[in-house]
Amino acid sequence: MENTKKKHLITSALPYANGPLHIGHLAGAYLPADIYARFLRMNGEDVAFICGSDEHGAAITLRAKKEGVTPKEIVDKYNGIISKSFEEFGISFDMYHRTSAPEHHQTAQDFFKVLEEKGSFEKKTSEQYYDEKNDQFLADRYISGECPKCANPDAYGDQCEKCGSTLSPSELINPRSTISGETPVMKETSHWYLPMNQHEEWLKEYIEIGEYEGKTHHNVKEWKNHVIGQCKSWIDGGLMPRAMTRDLNWGVKVPVEGADGKVLYVWLDAPIGYITATKVWAEKNGKNWEDYWKGENSEIVHFIGKDNIVFHCIIFPILLKEHGGFNLPVNVPANEFMNLEGDKISTSKNWAVWLHEYLEEFPGKQDELKYVLTSIMPEAKDSEFTWTDYKDRINNELADILGNYLNRVIVLTLKYYDGVVPEVALQREDEEALDEALSSAQQVSESIVKYRFREALSAAMNMARIGNRQLQALEPWRLQKTDPERVKSIMLAHLQIAANITVALAPFLPNKAAQIAQALGVDNKTWTFSQEKVAKGSTIQKMDILFEKVEDETIQKQVEKLEASKTDNAAAAVEPVETRAQKEEIAFDDFMKIDMRVGTIIEAEKVKKADRLLKLLIDTGIDKRTVVSGIAQSFTPEEVIGKKVTVLLNLAPRKIKGIESQGMILMAENAEGKLSFLQPDGKHGSAAGDGVS
Repeated sequence: MENTKKKHLITSALPYANGPLHIGHLAGAYLPADIYARFLRMNGEDVAFICGSDEHGAAITLRAKKEGVTPKEIVDKYNGIISKSFEEFGISFDMYHRTSAPEHHQTAQDFFKVLEEKGSFEKKTSEQYYDEKNDQFLADRYISGECPKCANPDAYGDQCEKCGSTLSPSELINPRSTISGETPVMKETSHWYLPMNQHEEWLKEYIEIGEYEGKTHHNVKEWKNHVIGQCKSWIDGGLMPRAMTRDLNWGVKVPVEGADGKVLYVWLDAPIGYITATKVWAEKNGKNWEDYWKGENSEIVHFIGKDNIVFHCIIFPILLKEHGGFNLPVNVPANEFMNLEGDKISTSKNWAVWLHEYLEEFPGKQDELKYVLTSIMPEAKDSEFTWTDYKDRINNELADILGNYLNRVIVLTLKYYDGVVPEVALQREDEEALDEALSSAQQVSESIVKYRFREALSAAMNMARIGNRQLQALEPWRLQKTDPERVKSIMLAHLQIAANITVALAPFLPNKAAQIAQALGVDNKTWTFSQEKVAKGSTIQKMDILFEKVEDETIQKQVEKLEASKTDNAAAAVEPVETRAQKEEIAFDDFMKIDMRVGTIIEAEKVKKADRLLKLLIDTGIDKRTVVSGIAQSFTPEEVIGKKVTVLLNLAPRKIKGIESQGMILMAENAEGKLSFLQPDGKHGSAAGDGVS
């Protein structure tokens, strides 16, 4: 690759600091960006790889309210978990910042002021949903309802997480407050709107032909089809003004008079976080941040998931152009979604492989996960992670192909030549094998610059496949007895292939590639390939086993862990009142079929490997029956013994964690989600089943 010395600003979507990272996040926005950044650095390019925690918005305040803590405590907690996970996993950010930092508040407010002074906003008074019970306006995730596009009953006011549609609160059908569960009313409030409809013409040129105002900006053929398609759909449907401020008490304060109680909309605030982080990084490293955002020889690439396409390709470019002086992204190679064991990854249902847990349970196995996730990266369509596939790829590809090949080359060199690289000329057949491997190395480069990371990794692994095939065909361990001179040429060629593999794999498996390079005594920090990568006469070292095979028991443990999450979800969690829709009406005759009685809990114990479940023995007056109930996070076994409870008796028995549950106890729940027993004195709030049958 030609060394153009461009300045490359690479960003990954700011992770939201209200929960930890999972494999879907990694495959969507962080691994592809890391591979690209490492590749560019190896080519001598000037790279600023920027990210940080997104720490404002309604979801943060909702999480804080649910946990009974402040928003700051929430973001501090999850920023710590996220940043530590990134560091341990080896995502090579040049700067990982956070939007709650004072520097960011100042940058975001200054940015807003420029737009306000230029007349980029329209201040409008309109009616918005208001929760009378809690005396506050409902922004974004404070309101939910039925999605008008896919009928998901739990879409949020800014987005439907089922179909991925971007929404506004007024589009929701049967809206409800996520704080109180009440139906909201409309009330007047004033906000600053971005008139996106005024930007359709130049945006259309920018998205569809890669230029605007007569200046070519990027090669549109390099953009992914689904990115262009989603943007065109939005533009063709007609862009609408969008509020850039919110009625909240957590976030970047709107820096103008008359804006008390208002903060910047998170999708104005968060992307400016890229700018803030670049400023902080540049100041620490003696650089000029504007060279990366505004320079003629700089390129901006945003790595995101497909749910963020509109914000990075339409809203943020409008803001940058309105401000003036900023470059727009030359590419936004958004990935599709990664599913898990047949289902969509769900943070709320704990249906995920969490990065911090993986790092604890698989110490030293960062590169193994990087390999698997890159192999199945959802670049053009949704993909799926399964633990069986994880095992097969490590055992059959990393261990049997790559590890076996490199081990053979090093072990045979140590055995035949005491580790000294043979000083011979390559014979034609061996030179051809080396050339074939180097041709695959060239394909790695070509694929990475096109953001085809799966293809690039496959090409890098193909170098080991070529080597394995050639070694197996020639069998130097047999030839050594009859033609040792021939073996010297064979081994020299394969030492060169192995040395070049350390370069090709460095962006993908940085730890393992460095381990191989150290054993061979070569430098793999620059993107250069050569027929003489290993110096003749140099000495190589013994190398530890690269990849340990994954045992079936290890995989079974992870599968059982996921199944336990699914059981806990089905069994335990009483949905908070504020997010539960009213069920469909039933006939009176159906109600009359229900057999509910008052019983006494006479025994109680925790269910093994299920944090939320208690096994209860209940005396109903007509029998004694076992019920598994999801209340272990609210009550200890000692607390519930002797309690009188309302029991639904004629519910079909169901096995939960191997225990047959013969009914359901009913609980009461307040607006904060606190549970209490629904006893026959009638003094409790609205009843809610415990979700266990």
